[in-house]
Order: sequence, then C-alpha cells, then structure tokens
Amino acid sequence: MSIIINNELEEKLDKNYMDIINKVIAQSLEQEECPYEVEISVTITDNEKIKEINKEYRNMDKPTDVLSFPLIDFTRPSNFDEIEEDNDEWFDLDTGELMLGDIIISLERAKQQAQEYDHSLEREIGFLTAHSMLHLMGYDHMIQEEEQVMLSKQKQILNEVGLRR
Repeated sequence: MSIIINNELEEKLDKNYMDIINKVIAQSLEQEECPYEVEISVTITDNEKIKEINKEYRNMDKPTDVLSFPLIDFTRPSNFDEIEEDNDEWFDLDTGELMLGDIIISLERAKQQAQEYDHSLEREIGFLTAHSMLHLMGYDHMIQEEEQVMLSKQKQILNEVGLRR
C-alpha cells in the first residue's frame, strides 16, 4: 500500500497525524474488504487553498474540510468485483497498485471543527480521512439512507483505530 502524504503548509505536520491517516486508510480498506494493494494521495492544506480547489471542481466559492477525488466510478459502493484488472487508468503500471484517488484535507478547518465538536484534532483528522476514504470507494450521502450508512461505517472505522467520541 502506498499512501503519499503531501504537506502544503509551512508548519511541520505532526507525525501522530500522519500515523492516524495511515491507520484510518488501512482500516477503511480492511473494513470494505478491498482485495488490492492501493495507492492513495493525501494532501494537507489550508482554507485558502481548499477554497480554490472547491471553487474550481465543485463551483463552490468557500472553504471546506475535506475533498475527495475518486478515480473509480463504482456502480455500487465497495464493489471491487467490477474492477477491471487490465485497466491502465486504475492501476499504477510500476507498482500494480489500484489507484483509488486523492484526499485533500484543510488542517485549518479540521482544527476549527475539532473545537466546535469538542473532540481532539486527531479524531477530526481521522473522521475526515474515513469520510473521504468511503467516498473513494463509492459511498455518498446525498440522500438520508446513504448518509446513515456512511455515518455508521465512519464510526466503525474510528472505533477500530481507537478514535472513539
């Protein structure tokens, strides 16, 4: 598994945050029974940069906490049976890893939300990572039933890595 963490901030990223991101990604893949080694890119940025990306790709001129850019359009969430193993767009030709997509987290927004929700920054980073991983595997929350499924799965992932509320 290759998890590429890019820190766009001037401040050094705490190793603990990187460990949380790695653990949550691994647990998400295990929970969803992903049969492949995967490659995921995670970018840590600030509100200004995520606002630019949000405007460019979602036409929303405001900062957000996390953005997910899945490379695979699953017809059903986590249906890895539909993966075409000979698809050069989905697999890294050098490593053979399935490229699920990109995650972008605003550390600035994560800090604000951790305070708002009265929990640790570690839990917030874990939550945003779990949320985004589920998006990369085809989950969404546009209707209430889907949202409940995502919330349940996020909670399960966080509990498994010790980030309980």
